[in-house]
Amino acid sequence: MRLLNAIALLPLLALLTAPPLCAQVRFGPSGAEGEPLRRQEWRLPSPDTDLAAHALLFRPSGPGPFQLAVIAHASTQNTLRRAQVPQPEYRPLAAHLVARGFAVLVPERPGHGATGGSYLEDQGGCDEADYARSGRATADAIWLALLHLQKQDFIRKDGAIVIGHSAGGWGALALAGADPKVISAITLFAPGRGGHANDEPNRICAPHTLLAAAAEFGRTARIPVTWLVARNDSYFAPAFSQKLVDAFRGTGGKAEFRLLPAVGSEGHWMIETEAGVKAASGELARVLNPPKPVATKKP
Repeated sequence: MRLLNAIALLPLLALLTAPPLCAQVRFGPSGAEGEPLRRQEWRLPSPDTDLAAHALLFRPSGPGPFQLAVIAHASTQNTLRRAQVPQPEYRPLAAHLVARGFAVLVPERPGHGATGGSYLEDQGGCDEADYARSGRATADAIWLALLHLQKQDFIRKDGAIVIGHSAGGWGALALAGADPKVISAITLFAPGRGGHANDEPNRICAPHTLLAAAAEFGRTARIPVTWLVARNDSYFAPAFSQKLVDAFRGTGGKAEFRLLPAVGSEGHWMIETEAGVKAASGELARVLNPPKPVATKKP
């Protein structure tokens, strides 16, 4: 009987004596480099301190240091869809950036795919959606991943760019208030949240609340934003996207709004395709290669 009791206690003793979960979290590369583009899996800090976020890193040949580009992925309120989503890669965009000398980080945020954990950027119900809070939560995840990569010897410590898609773009917009020495520019592909409410095209949950949150982000913005939307985007259509831009600008945010050609059957996903990246290449070039200031002669 005593032996049985002792055996029964073993799982409890193991639990009590085990180190805390956070001590087991390890950050850094989790595999060897591969093809294409020196593709490598990484584990990164996340707002959930007990959770390592999965990520992919692409980079040019050579030792660097490389300027960093972070791509923030889209999301969904649907729990099952989030759990099943594959590791985001944005391969055509990553290839475009690596060819121009950037190291490209694509981090997965908590509540998605293999990273798992709690969905920290939950916006809440459709009628009571808190878009400002969800945007800031997404921004926190992007920021932590970015800062960790900038600690690496092969990454420049300044001048990172952030490219956000849909909900990832919304988080990148919230990040416009960050240090402009750390992030030099932000590019957004159809940023927003609450699109396709109840899976219906051109329907947005609580659009007035989304506009108010864009205005809130504009008040603290310090980093210039390029805002891109395809003509056939049915999540955040061009006319509504223009209203979001106006709300952001109206409180002090700096944003250039560009309407891009229709791409495929749904322009919201243009960033994931070669055709979409090609359509956006001109606007991307302005961000990746900003004009140098003209030198003026001293009198």
